[in-house]
Amino acid sequence: MGKFVGLFHNYVLIAALLAWLVAQVCKTLLVLVTKKKFDAERLVGSGGMPSAHSATVCALSIAMARQVGVNSPEFAICIVLAAVVMYDAMGVRRSSGEQAKLLNKIITELHLDHNAEKTIQKKLTMFSKDNDCFAEDGEEDDEEIKQLKEKLGHTPLEVLAGALLGILIALIVPM
Repeated sequence: MGKFVGLFHNYVLIAALLAWLVAQVCKTLLVLVTKKKFDAERLVGSGGMPSAHSATVCALSIAMARQVGVNSPEFAICIVLAAVVMYDAMGVRRSSGEQAKLLNKIITELHLDHNAEKTIQKKLTMFSKDNDCFAEDGEEDDEEIKQLKEKLGHTPLEVLAGALLGILIALIVPM
């Protein structure tokens, strides 16, 4: 039990978690101000301004540097991890988000085309009762389209803002 309680006194962990929390709250507040609506998903979701991933790994790195020094292997691990996470946020995850936007557009257009085709078939059926190729199959197509998540990655500015926020928080949190 004592080791678990010790987590609440772990400066490095507290700085990293606090940076994540502050970034997520900032993200939610920015959406509230700019779009005039509360989006609870922003409290835990990825993507957006500032990058909570960048804030977390930068706070982790700075806190580790303050605690064990910049010459330590722990700090080296944190810096490499931070570089990988921020690169991934701007690269792979951002590209995935852009691809999701395009796929959502294609899927929506295909769904609209399919619904238009069914409407035309119904109207033609009214005029051509004897023609089997236009007969209704009895099923309505009210199936809802599931959209892919588009907010996955970050712009370089969002990553920079998250990194600066994480550094600031690690410097403010007392050791």
